[in-house]
Amino acid sequence: MSSNPLQIRSLNVAYHRKLVLWDAEVAIRPGKITAIAGPNGAGKSTLLKAALGLIPITSGEVLFFGDSLKRNRNRVAYVPQRESVDWDFPVTARDVVAMGLYRSIGWCLPVRSSHRRLAEEALADVGLADFSRRQINQLSGGQQQRVFLARALAQKADLYLMDEPFASVDAATEQAILTVLNRLKEHGRTVVCVHHDLQTVSEYFDDAILLNMRVVAQGAVGDVLTPENLRKTYGARLPLLDEAVTDLSMPKTLQKF
Repeated sequence: MSSNPLQIRSLNVAYHRKLVLWDAEVAIRPGKITAIAGPNGAGKSTLLKAALGLIPITSGEVLFFGDSLKRNRNRVAYVPQRESVDWDFPVTARDVVAMGLYRSIGWCLPVRSSHRRLAEEALADVGLADFSRRQINQLSGGQQQRVFLARALAQKADLYLMDEPFASVDAATEQAILTVLNRLKEHGRTVVCVHHDLQTVSEYFDDAILLNMRVVAQGAVGDVLTPENLRKTYGARLPLLDEAVTDLSMPKTLQKF
């Protein structure tokens, strides 16, 4: 059996008979923070959603800790894109975080004080201890993103799948999220993030997957982010590609000047 927290084999996904993921092969190393990077429309979010069974797959196999998601669902947490959520729903930040505890609470059962305490602890971990009773539609975009991160933390999972957690957030939220991800890594957890900013991949992540319908390259960041791999992935669609390639090729000591 595979020891990888997530392994994807020969995955194909199609929308309206149009192939959007083709023969994707992914093996996520345990205890690492991994970025999934690629151009718009490359299938990055689709890869996560297909792995989680949120959208149907055409063919292929997905294994979590060497077995099915059904057998390991309590070990996996998911943070969707903030734009995909109805933030006008009348609930507090603490309510949203407590939703991540439904497996221990049980369906249609009341949230107990112990669950509320866990939710508040998770909010404190993301710097929102004072916002637990605030309606989510009264929070800023960055604060809403932190609430969703807190919901995932409350699940105390072994594998965290996050769809663009750094997108459209302020600098303080970005640093707060990065701190949490590194803390998860220190505790032996595995994190996989769809990430849109190629410039920060080498700074924020241990491993990277370059994706453009197919997996172009995967592995340690230093091995993956080569000029050749970046050009295969982005082609001419990234305006700053030449600058990024130059930065990645330049010795670290020279990048400071």
